[in-house]
Order: sequence, then structure tokens, then C-alpha cells
Amino acid sequence: MPFRTTLALALVAWPALAQQPPARPETRLQQVVTGMPRGERQEIQLLTATIAPGQSTPFHTHRFPVTVLVLEGTFTLEMEGHPTVAVPAGGTLVEPPNVRMTGFNRHATEAARVVIFYVADPGTPFLDVAH
Repeated sequence: MPFRTTLALALVAWPALAQQPPARPETRLQQVVTGMPRGERQEIQLLTATIAPGQSTPFHTHRFPVTVLVLEGTFTLEMEGHPTVAVPAGGTLVEPPNVRMTGFNRHATEAARVVIFYVADPGTPFLDVAH
């Protein structure tokens, strides 16, 4: 395509592009939590995990709250002293600190994929295996 034609098409398309509204984030979860780190510096971890059909996490605790977004499948969380929660794709949850828990994918054929957001004091392990 000749340069002049390309330039003319770009100039015609420009107003349509300029009129699009700005991109805005979508709030997926807004929740007040306790137990966040209080130091001057925090370490942010953004993790992904794929949990195979029938697979589970180790029985564990977190020292600070963990935020989870389920991308695919259903993630089931069992926490000591709390009801079991099954979160489908598109759902979110906050795992409280210092609670013994384990996560599952109870589906027989479909993997569960999650995004995990963790803010902690620098050097804090993501989880502590509970015995």
C-alpha cells in the first residue's frame, strides 16, 4: 500500500481512536483485612499455580493475608474453624493469616488455575507447612 494511502487511512481512523474512553481497572475484590505487615518496606509476590484434577496443597499457614483470583476451574479451600469455600473461575477470596488450611481441586478432569497476591515483610516465606 503506498505511503500516501496509508497516511490517509491513519488520519481517518485517528478520531475514532481518540474518542475511546480511557482504560479502567475492574475491581474484583475489595475487603478490609487484618494482619498485614507494618514495616517500612514490604515484599510483593504475584504467583500463579495450576492445580491438577484431584491435587491438593500441603496443609499450611500464611503469616499474612493471601488474595486469590481463580482463572479456571474451581478452587476449594478448607480452613480450620471456617466453613469450606469453593471458588469458581472468576471468583476471589482472601486467605486469613495464621489459620491452618489446605486447598483442593476436586474436579475429576479439569485443572484449576489461580493467581495469588501476597504482601509480606521482606524475606517472609509464602507459606509454612503445618504439622
